[in-house]
Amino acid sequence: MKLKHCAAIVALAWPLLAPAQAFLPAPERVRAAIEEQPEVRAADAALTQAREDARALAAGPHETQLSVAPLRRRVNDPGSHASYNEWEVSLSRTLRLPGKAALDEESGARAVAAAGFRQGGARHEAARGLLAAWMGWLRAEGVAAAAQARHDSLAHERAILARRLELGDAAQREVDQLDAAIASTQAERQQTLADAQAQRLMLASGFPQVPVPAQAPVLPAPAPLQGIPADWMARIAAHDHELAAMEETAARHQALARRAEAERKPDPTVSLRTFSERGGMERGVGVVFTIPLGGARRDAEARSQLAAAEAARSQAEALRRDATRQARLAVTQAQLTLSLWQAARSARDAHAASLARQRRAWELGEIGLAERLQAERLAADAALAELRARADAHESLLRVLVDGHALWDWEQETAPIREQNKTSPDGAAPPG
Repeated sequence: MKLKHCAAIVALAWPLLAPAQAFLPAPERVRAAIEEQPEVRAADAALTQAREDARALAAGPHETQLSVAPLRRRVNDPGSHASYNEWEVSLSRTLRLPGKAALDEESGARAVAAAGFRQGGARHEAARGLLAAWMGWLRAEGVAAAAQARHDSLAHERAILARRLELGDAAQREVDQLDAAIASTQAERQQTLADAQAQRLMLASGFPQVPVPAQAPVLPAPAPLQGIPADWMARIAAHDHELAAMEETAARHQALARRAEAERKPDPTVSLRTFSERGGMERGVGVVFTIPLGGARRDAEARSQLAAAEAARSQAEALRRDATRQARLAVTQAQLTLSLWQAARSARDAHAASLARQRRAWELGEIGLAERLQAERLAADAALAELRARADAHESLLRVLVDGHALWDWEQETAPIREQNKTSPDGAAPPG
């Protein structure tokens, strides 16, 4: 996707980011939590390792070798015995043939690029995990608050009904029915409080750098996804770290395949040799050339790297297909969850209106308490369904923003982008 299109999407997404900050943790806390995740630290170390490996590849596999051999020779001739101090020194170096160094630098640069994308992927997965944990906590706290509100409402009604019983304006069976309803709501309240506490502990233990407030913020009404859905799908697919890493890995295997093909011509070794024999009476200096004779092993290694390159290309193609499908699914889910919330909101409002009428009818003696409590239960269930649908809609929308790098994205500061990754360790562009 062109950069101007990406910038347009970010501009369209900006109105969504401002209200989202009201119930999301502070960005600096989010960044600290992401950076401290073990998976992110492991990816950072892997990137450092890849850079050092690339430097080693650029330096080459061969080193200068110094060989010193002090000797003592004893000669036993008829009638004479002699001993001589002798020595031999050689300095040797294997030389990479032209073209091999460039291929080594390219494969190293591709490995660094792949590690950089895996580092970005680790941060992305950490952001996803934090979003899921935070929204799970908000959802659980909202359910607990709703259960508490229903319990308090029934307790208040019970106090009023008890007073009416004293005045002879209510029957004991109605008080018993209300006590049973209160007992049920008490059990539900305890369960929801336990669920909220569990979600809080999971969030605090998984992301200790993010403070969990004592009072959960209220989720506002979710807004629809801004911009063109197809653009969001393309943006998410274009930012798929796993795909980008596999594409770099495939390119690296291609460079390694060319390197293995070049290795069919072995690197020669040049040695400078000097010696002293018979106590210095014989001295000499010479140059030794050593050329390995390649055989079946080098041919097999070349074919192996070609097969690895083909496998990596196929894996990249499969990941490209998966990235497109996952991007479409994420955007579609954001749209569907918003529609589900709208339907749940309409159902909640309808049940709330019905409950108001049922309460009035009960006060007038037109219906019994059982019918009124049934309306209470239906209205409470509809309110919980709306709350859960609201949280799901927010989470799906925010997931699109995170996947599209419009929220919680610091990769431009912490990791090289794709074009920057396609460079050799010293900053030079890799050979084509």
